Amino acid sequence: MSNAVLKEEILKLKEELHVTIVAHFYQKDEVFELADFTGDSLELAKFAARDDKPNLIFCGVGFMGQSVKILAPSKRVFMPRIACCAMAKMIDENYYDENVNILIKAGIKKEDIMPVTYINSSAEVKARVGKMGGYVCTSSNAKKIITKALESGKKILFVPDRCLGQNIAVDMGLKSCVIGDGSDPKEADIICYNGFCSVHQLFEVEDIEFYRNKYKDILIVTHPECKPEVCAKSDFVGSTSQIIQYVKNLPSEQKVAIGTEFNMVNRLRKENTYVLSSTKPECPTMNETRLEDVRDVLLSIKNQTFINEINISEETRKYSYEALNRMFEI
Repeated sequence: MSNAVLKEEILKLKEELHVTIVAHFYQKDEVFELADFTGDSLELAKFAARDDKPNLIFCGVGFMGQSVKILAPSKRVFMPRIACCAMAKMIDENYYDENVNILIKAGIKKEDIMPVTYINSSAEVKARVGKMGGYVCTSSNAKKIITKALESGKKILFVPDRCLGQNIAVDMGLKSCVIGDGSDPKEADIICYNGFCSVHQLFEVEDIEFYRNKYKDILIVTHPECKPEVCAKSDFVGSTSQIIQYVKNLPSEQKVAIGTEFNMVNRLRKENTYVLSSTKPECPTMNETRLEDVRDVLLSIKNQTFINEINISEETRKYSYEALNRMFEI
């Protein structure tokens, strides 16, 4: 079946069933174009929680669908594919508890730890953080959240992305370490869990040097999930939404090389725009979702078989909501 026929079937089903479809910026073009609303993970969760339709299809990765369910428990949330963000998969409740215990054994009392979790984490990890009085953050507000968390006088345990934690520490003039890197966590202000984004790890300082040598006055734009040494040599570092706004404000003749996911960069601006990598930085899990999957989940709503529905236990939802809500209050 052609994409055109699939799209027509999806749009008819969506209208018939009164379903809202949202899609993350990293989705394939054919899926992205079907959405009623597009954005980064936080924008999508906030929009979806306010949406008045009872059923929502979220085209993204698992933790994003969970975020909607945390914020709007009465809404039925479905995903064409319950794809798992590789970074979020790097930490679960057991790994979280193990790392807290590592800090305790290093001489830091549990009550002196203030956890902050990147939104790229499961509801269960967010709940662990919520129980300890901690916060959720995004790449756009991480500095603000960490600034608030530091007011507690405690050590910041930042999970799961070591690069975002390290980059914020550099920006704030703080000392960071990564658990297991051989340094003493008692000497650090921000203690980072050893997780990372498999896509943003692709970008290297050598890629920046290549583009600077090839194009005079080119601007280098990267995401804070990139390595600290890459961000340090960039002209602008920002979240997905911040990158989009920054690049849209550039003159069309300004050359720019962007270090983030390929699909978004490819849609962003056709002229004088380059991907900061010799390989295609495409998120494999974000790209699992196909038009057939969107059609199939719509049919399951119509037939009341309800495939790929997101459900969270009430206890997990309660504590993960506390961590998310502390972010919203700030």
